[in-house]
Amino acid sequence: MSTTSPRGTFDVWAPRPQRVRLQLGSEVVDMTRGADDWWTPAEPVPAGSPVDYGYLLDDDPDPRPDPRSRRQPDGVHGLSRRDTTAYEWDDAAWTGRQLAGSVLYELHVGTFTPDGTLDSAIPRLDHLVELGVDLVEVMPVNAFNGTHNWGYDGVAWFAVAEPYGGPDAYRRFVDACHVRGLGVVQDVVHNHLGPSGNYLPLFGPYLKDGRNTWGDLVNLDGEGSAEVRRFVLDNVRMWFEDYHVDALRLDAVHALSDTSEVHLLEEMAIETAALSAHLRRPLTLIAESDLNDTTLVRPREAGGHGLDAQWSDDFHHAVHVALSGETTGYYADFEPLEALAKVCEKGFFHDGTYSSFRGRDHGKPVDTAHMPTWRLVVANQNHDQVGNRARGDRLTEHLDDDQLACAALLTLAGPFTPMLFMGEEWAASTPFAFFTSHPEPELGTATAQGRIAEFAKMGWDPDEVLDPQDPETFRASRLDWDERARGRHAVVLDCYRRLGRLRRELPQLTDPSFGSVSCTVDGRVFTMRRGDLLVVVNTGDEPAEVQVGEREVLFETPAGVDVRGGAASVPAHAGALLG
Repeated sequence: MSTTSPRGTFDVWAPRPQRVRLQLGSEVVDMTRGADDWWTPAEPVPAGSPVDYGYLLDDDPDPRPDPRSRRQPDGVHGLSRRDTTAYEWDDAAWTGRQLAGSVLYELHVGTFTPDGTLDSAIPRLDHLVELGVDLVEVMPVNAFNGTHNWGYDGVAWFAVAEPYGGPDAYRRFVDACHVRGLGVVQDVVHNHLGPSGNYLPLFGPYLKDGRNTWGDLVNLDGEGSAEVRRFVLDNVRMWFEDYHVDALRLDAVHALSDTSEVHLLEEMAIETAALSAHLRRPLTLIAESDLNDTTLVRPREAGGHGLDAQWSDDFHHAVHVALSGETTGYYADFEPLEALAKVCEKGFFHDGTYSSFRGRDHGKPVDTAHMPTWRLVVANQNHDQVGNRARGDRLTEHLDDDQLACAALLTLAGPFTPMLFMGEEWAASTPFAFFTSHPEPELGTATAQGRIAEFAKMGWDPDEVLDPQDPETFRASRLDWDERARGRHAVVLDCYRRLGRLRRELPQLTDPSFGSVSCTVDGRVFTMRRGDLLVVVNTGDEPAEVQVGEREVLFETPAGVDVRGGAASVPAHAGALLG
């Protein structure tokens, strides 16, 4: 059970069964039901009892894992295991890392290194420090069925997946990050459960009628929802208290169906703020949402939910279209270069405007007079925007070195909180595809067929869609760290490192005021002022001359930019930061 719960080690909330017994190894212990539907062992469990346990519900002969299990050594269908060892932390001096001014780095544990474990990721952390990263964002690590997937099909929210090393490996990873001055952001999923190994409905009303894109809705406002909400909130507390993480990325919060007077997200914000005060270090909540509505991050005193930040995919779309020229699907509305200018000045492109992809008006305006820019987390690549392409192809395949450096320039010198996706900093040649390892053949087939059907609707050639169940799809997505030192990879990596240093040296690049940002578009040339600094990017195929006044070049992409006589000669696809 979560150490944040006042309940006993083996107590379990189970209003649905009429009989619950605790299985401890080969022993079976009767349990008694309380008035609140929590079951407790009828007799004290003696010290030295087996560490593996489960619950026998009614006449079911198979024991089911603890809904709050901390470890599933034999997979999500097996017995739970008690955490009987006390980890000795080395981060007593760690005071946290605030989101404002920080650079995030998103990684998937299974493909970040050849071994795909948390322990094997630790030696790579120094690379992130050299890059100027402040917070490492880890894709979901909760236990799932199979050996590898993205992590969004988890069913044991309190357990760290065994293929990654389990709970102690996770603690070692967080500890190692903190020793190096890196904070940790954990990606968590509370809007649905995976298709295999979800035994929660056998215990209680964890789900309700209705579905979102990924599965049945979590019961946040129906009968029995108070305990379900407590289940989610205790999970939030667990990551902060027991695993010492610094922030949570909340997956697809628009899929949380909650009509309660106080929305679950606001309740999260309240409890997280109180816990932050108690632990005396910043604790941050970052929402992923496609609603383009900053009610999520508006302070509670002003009628918002009080979260700290939210993703803004509009920035990604605008940068992607400006540099690649791709205008299919949801990219269509971002074809004018002015879309990038609006995003940088206003936060969103769709802020109540018509979205051709959705077929309706979308979004709400950002209160740029009062909201700091860092509350929007942006990226030019991330797991969704790369992995949800048919082949998992990165920008590396489609852009030249200057364009890749321009993507870095716009992201790291822009007004928002930048997030890098693992490998983008060296133009990784490896894809990041959608991969699964469902042991059930029928589920694997359905996943693969559904993937093909989904892309066919968007006009992709079905032959291009990688089979997520093919082990090679997973293996090919692992980063090749050796390529960093050669060719274009070394060139792009140098650009990212230089921009990372400038971001820490120049306060204009972390100024949180929308008022410090102004943009212009002239043909295919985009400029963005950050205080007295100027970002210039030529997205066109021909050289351009831009009047910039008397300035010095602080950063330039590989092709170089020549500034003399108040004018900048910018080659095609090139860009610069001018002081």
